[in-house]
Amino acid sequence: MLKKIRRLLVANRGEIAIRVMRAANELAIRTVAVYSQEDRFSLHRTKADEAYLVGQGKGPIDAYLDIEDILRVAREAKVDAIHPGYGFLSENPEFAEACEAAGIIFVGPTPKIMRTLGNKVSARNLAESAGVQVMPATKPLALDLQACQQAAKVIGYPVMLKASWGGGGRGMRVVESDEQLAEMLPMARREAKAAFGNDEVYLEKLVRRARHVEVQLLGDNHGNLVHAYERDCTVQRRNQKVVERAPAVYLTDEQRTVLTESALKIGRAVTYRNAGTVEFLQDADSGELYFIEVNPRIQVEHTVTEAVLGIDLVKAQLRIADGAVIGTPESGVPPQAEIRVTAHALQCRVTTEDPENKFIPDYGKVTAYRSPAGFGVRLDAGTAYAGAIITRSYDSLLVKVTAWAPTAAEAIARMHRALWEFRIRGVVTNLRFLDQVITHPQFACG
Repeated sequence: MLKKIRRLLVANRGEIAIRVMRAANELAIRTVAVYSQEDRFSLHRTKADEAYLVGQGKGPIDAYLDIEDILRVAREAKVDAIHPGYGFLSENPEFAEACEAAGIIFVGPTPKIMRTLGNKVSARNLAESAGVQVMPATKPLALDLQACQQAAKVIGYPVMLKASWGGGGRGMRVVESDEQLAEMLPMARREAKAAFGNDEVYLEKLVRRARHVEVQLLGDNHGNLVHAYERDCTVQRRNQKVVERAPAVYLTDEQRTVLTESALKIGRAVTYRNAGTVEFLQDADSGELYFIEVNPRIQVEHTVTEAVLGIDLVKAQLRIADGAVIGTPESGVPPQAEIRVTAHALQCRVTTEDPENKFIPDYGKVTAYRSPAGFGVRLDAGTAYAGAIITRSYDSLLVKVTAWAPTAAEAIARMHRALWEFRIRGVVTNLRFLDQVITHPQFACG
């Protein structure tokens, strides 16, 4: 039973803010929302028990990055804890430290863990020291272009240019030559700085035929750590995931054991706390698995893990932050031996993007909205309703739809049905593209 957390501030917006509030409501925790001026009519502020404007006079993104103002609201609302969601300040160790200094529980890893794992370069170093195979990569790139080009040649083109302090595809570029590196490096630095407040970038070897697979970890404050198996996130556009599934159907039992044990090695090396995801690439030709990064937060695609395991990951986050011990009923997380995959699930991210025009986001008013329903279908949304205004201020995610069933084939068929039940008018969406992806013969076998 929760003892310390009675009032929770959610330092985020949209569907993840609503997702956290729903979990808190079921635990009898009073919720506090923050919102930017642009989000004054947003649905997430109406789902909370209380809502406060933050970042007044700042831009739509900067408002949610305003640590001082968010903590001002936290003090005024007398909250016990802050959940950062994903994106924005979720991987910012300074924010976690500021919460601790204010006597507020941060629902996530410690600042030390975030610094070690949130920075992709230091996380790679830790993985190597733990005996986990990593993808060849550079140290953080110097400002000198020639030094950067020399580092790229040591690895060998093609390479992936990546931000050190964040994910979600921000600051990420495929680079084929010295000339492209010279062109893309300033853009990647600017994008990383805008998204994460730090322009540090590095280079990583690019595997052409790669599968993206990740392992969900949960650790408590008492040194206990478990994995919640894996998710496949190979289907991406502009380096951002659009379709995720669990389990990864292409893994052999031996590969799955290597994958989950590698993730646990990394988690144990830092005594990981709360929810986090360890991400790997698998070379589709050789089957080799390479560690790439850790996301020390809840993931957008956590829904598929919840569907196949029956574990509420956000409730687990809150209970763990409150001191619950993994393996006890109070935590909502069984011991490792009892965590079992009992279904197949996939999640599609429905966005207001035009697949026929390079996935350029569309904006405007949603004039009509009808969502799917029925057994085995889950929706997580923040702006998916008739009358919603889709602006340029934030990302193009409209709604996440998750479908699960006893077999992979049934889960795919259920998702196919769900995607065709959507009726969305007024803005362009990627619905047909998603359906083409999941019904492609290659998707069934990974």
